[in-house]
Amino acid sequence: MSLYLYNKQKIMLEAILTRLEVIKERFNFLEKELSSSEVVNDHQTYVSYSKEYAGLKKIVEKYEEYRQNSENTESTKLLLEDPDAEIKALAQEELNILVDKVRKNELEIKQLLIPENEDDQKDVFLEIRAGTGGDEAGLFAGNLFRMFTRLTERKKWQIEVINVRESDKGGFKEIVAKISGNEVYKYLKFESGVHRVQRVPDTESQGRVHTSACSVAILPEVEELDQIEIDKSEIRVDTFRASGAGGQHVNKTDSAVRLTHIPSGLVVECQDGRSQHKNKAKAMTLLQSKLLEQASNEQTEKMDVERKNMVGSGDRSEKIRTYNFPQNRITDHRIEFSIHSLEAFLDGDMDEMVQSLIEENQSRLLTQLEKTLV
Repeated sequence: MSLYLYNKQKIMLEAILTRLEVIKERFNFLEKELSSSEVVNDHQTYVSYSKEYAGLKKIVEKYEEYRQNSENTESTKLLLEDPDAEIKALAQEELNILVDKVRKNELEIKQLLIPENEDDQKDVFLEIRAGTGGDEAGLFAGNLFRMFTRLTERKKWQIEVINVRESDKGGFKEIVAKISGNEVYKYLKFESGVHRVQRVPDTESQGRVHTSACSVAILPEVEELDQIEIDKSEIRVDTFRASGAGGQHVNKTDSAVRLTHIPSGLVVECQDGRSQHKNKAKAMTLLQSKLLEQASNEQTEKMDVERKNMVGSGDRSEKIRTYNFPQNRITDHRIEFSIHSLEAFLDGDMDEMVQSLIEENQSRLLTQLEKTLV
């Protein structure tokens, strides 16, 4: 290791240790306060302190583990100077184990210092829209929706269709669904973007490969605590008869609802249920999620931070992932990672790809953390 790298790591470690000492002081303060009658009788303060205490506990416990392993490492190094060859050999073996533990502790501490994404636990709205490619894009939208449906079955999540516009030759021009379950947004947030497919359409007589694209959006569901206030005078409400499957009821009542947010131009529809009231409530939740996402994106752009998962217009050039049928390959272009099991992937077996995206994002966040500390 070069002297420069050694010094850089040493400075980074000292900065982290300084922050950890501050965290430990805060943790000790909270622990003391939570046992005081004044805080216990103040419900709001007690809940706030309890939540902060629980968040710091893992960091402090891992810090104590790191300190113990570091102390043991230093004491074991002294045994390397023992004249007894057997003791030196045992000390070296123990030292190797301790060094690995310290390195592991350092990585775990860094990961714990990365702020959690509060949206990771939320349910999501999934939107798939056919882009360039005509009928083939619509068919691919159908493939993608089936992929996410099979994924929800594997994860024991629930999926509920909110709105759908079918394509003339099969598949969808657009489909919106809500996916509910454990850590849905954490798993699916990297799916936002343009998905491109390369394959020979059934109608292609000369066997030429065609390229089509669909855009996918993953929006965390807005909760009551973070809802955006919407002026009702700024929303146009239209009701109409639902289309698609639904029996005779579909043609008899105007149960479907379309909401247009006039200032932003955002339009959402819901025609899933038979109750106009319930459809309007679902549409309002979706609209709030889209407005919150829009506000978040605007704030991110102002801060000049790269949006890695931007949803484009469905143009092939904006791709984040390519599904290549002739080569049985799925490639995620953000991390240049490929999997050669396209059929299984489209059947919802996405763990290897998603885990690689999560790890890459974790690595990027660690790099950002180090830059802020050094």
